[in-house]
Amino acid sequence: MRILFLGDVVGKSGCTSIKKNLKNIIKQKNIDFVIVNGENAAEEGVGISEKISNELFSYGVDVITTGNHVWDLKETAQYITQENKLLRPFNLPSATPGEGFGIYKLKNGLKIGVLNLMGNIFMKKCENVFESSVLFLKNNVLKKNFDFLVIDFHGEITSEKMAMGHFFDGKATLVVGTHTHVPTNDARVLKNGTAYLTDAGMCGDYNSVIGMNKENSLNRFLKKDAVKHFPATGEASLCGLIVDANKKTGLADKIESFIFGGDLI
Repeated sequence: MRILFLGDVVGKSGCTSIKKNLKNIIKQKNIDFVIVNGENAAEEGVGISEKISNELFSYGVDVITTGNHVWDLKETAQYITQENKLLRPFNLPSATPGEGFGIYKLKNGLKIGVLNLMGNIFMKKCENVFESSVLFLKNNVLKKNFDFLVIDFHGEITSEKMAMGHFFDGKATLVVGTHTHVPTNDARVLKNGTAYLTDAGMCGDYNSVIGMNKENSLNRFLKKDAVKHFPATGEASLCGLIVDANKKTGLADKIESFIFGGDLI
């Protein structure tokens, strides 16, 4: 069982590269299931729309996770209640539209759970992510309720992500961080069999400042004339990881970083 996870898709550049390359990647790498974080996929570089979600699904994406930018386009609050393959953070208040967890059936009959979490440190207000994870595990057990479990931890702080990796070690197939847009080089299988990566990076133009136009970003730092952030439009690098998951245990046999195209080749 091979799972491809791709980090935050940023603007038109990221979407275009996924459109152009994903189906070939799925074929060449023998991928069984694709998850992407899509919270930056709108042309403005923040938010995601129904149209973009459906386009990503048509390109070969199975599930879209999000994070703090999930509501930046107003239409998402309505659409997310109708599309169970688009997730928002699980630990948002209970009255929040949509779901933060879903179970999806694979072609071979096996089931994969996808849990979308958001960190508490330097992020928008949400419920305590560790307390929410404890509650989640009371009713969701690997190899009992599903065959595989992938967790997207959308957060700013490395220590918070690492702690969550160890918390779920042996209880999930994969814990992967998103949000910083910079891929880390610490992909590994933890002691009890859970694959871990601190941050998957982004699917966007790396000749930029975390996906945003570099000249405008520099002007903002230098307090010169600048406008609201907008995405860079060069060729995107697709960044993430591939996990080989064991069908018997639901845990990871292998994890490898994945980078394709753009400036990071």
